[in-house]
Amino acid sequence: MENWRDTLLSQYANGPTITALIEDFNEWLDPSVNIALFREKVWDVLTADDYGLYVWGKIVNVSRILQVQETSTYFGFDEAFTEPTADTGVQPFDQAPLYNGPPATTSYELSKEAYRTLILVKAMSNISNCSIPSINRMLQFLFAGEGRCYVQDTGDMTERFVFEFQLSPVQLAIMLHSGVISRPAGVKAFVMSYDAAGTFGFAEAHGQPFGQGTFFNSSQLQPTT
Repeated sequence: MENWRDTLLSQYANGPTITALIEDFNEWLDPSVNIALFREKVWDVLTADDYGLYVWGKIVNVSRILQVQETSTYFGFDEAFTEPTADTGVQPFDQAPLYNGPPATTSYELSKEAYRTLILVKAMSNISNCSIPSINRMLQFLFAGEGRCYVQDTGDMTERFVFEFQLSPVQLAIMLHSGVISRPAGVKAFVMSYDAAGTFGFAEAHGQPFGQGTFFNSSQLQPTT
């Protein structure tokens, strides 16, 4: 301990036996290293290790395990999906099976840094006033460097999280199932992810002109849980 005499009650300050015991004990057991490690590995969320992050996850109530929905391709017609590829969307004959129900989900453990970011966003969300500016700040922090993302008030007790880039399955699971982004009470939220470079629309929305992009498909809107 540093400056241990400052913590000693005055009636014991001049007791030779007790002060000698405390001084010897302080020399034998130096907790400063353990305290520094505890601060680094657990207390400080910016440097916390795996165990510390699990502790913080419990505090802010966000799990490191996400249920990620497996993406599958099925046989179908072109108009059923926007810009199908070999890995997404409907496929022609002899390329994919018929649809047989919702795809399965798999458990995915976030990396240490991804979980740290998720914890920080959830902490922000826990004290948020659920205004559009505060939600936008959380989105920009969570998806920094990915592209434009923002929330829209659609005017009928619903709101829409708009991403002008394609979300990965893990990013989509964060938005749909993790609950890290707060929303006003009684408001239903949807996630909208699209590629502006391949979608028909107005110039101010970075959409493409006639003959250059396809119409946005409503299947790209997914409700959060």
